[in-house]
Amino acid sequence: MSEAQGPNPHWEGAVNARLLAGDIYRMGRSEWLTEHGWEQLYDDGVRTVIDLRNPAERQRRPSDPVVSENALARFVVVHSPTEDPSHPRYEKLFHPYMNHPRLYADMVELFPERIAGVFKELAAARGKVVLHCSAGRDRTGLIATLLLSLVGQTDRAADEDALAAQGINEWHLVAPVKHPYERHLGSAELAELVRGRGEAVAAFAGGLDVRAFLLAHGVSAAEIAAVIARSG
Repeated sequence: MSEAQGPNPHWEGAVNARLLAGDIYRMGRSEWLTEHGWEQLYDDGVRTVIDLRNPAERQRRPSDPVVSENALARFVVVHSPTEDPSHPRYEKLFHPYMNHPRLYADMVELFPERIAGVFKELAAARGKVVLHCSAGRDRTGLIATLLLSLVGQTDRAADEDALAAQGINEWHLVAPVKHPYERHLGSAELAELVRGRGEAVAAFAGGLDVRAFLLAHGVSAAEIAAVIARSG
């Protein structure tokens, strides 16, 4: 049994990682994982990694650990970005990036097929799955909120968002390269941020029929059933 096994995985190098539902995990950018971290993912049954980032983000940084091609070859890494930064409305709505649940409704409006496409990938995924964006907070949080709503766990969405916001805030404290727009927040600032984010998550989750949305944008009833089955 891997030392990482359990609801709160401790994959070496992983940032903001935890079990979301069923056999679906979430985390921050995969390049933070060490080679041993990838081995731990494999030992825990993960076979598919769904990367929600844009193409320009999918690269190693000098501070990232070196990982061999052999370690990565055992996984199916799916590139399924949730957005298109070249969209004419993107910069106005999301500058410098999509960074709050109050923007989830705009994401769903602008990029419904891309977001629905993530659920098609979840339905088809082999083995356990890890979803990730960069911080593991906002784009991953959007998919997490939709997934929890789909499986009747909407009441968990705000708590999940709080954990994601807290997780990346902890990383900002120790990150070897400081974020260009964000910084580590003290407890009072973080509590206020989490409160506002939670309210926005609840408003978004309560205003969308996720099943109808997915069906309207190319996800079949069989694929929705497969996602629900793996989320149980």
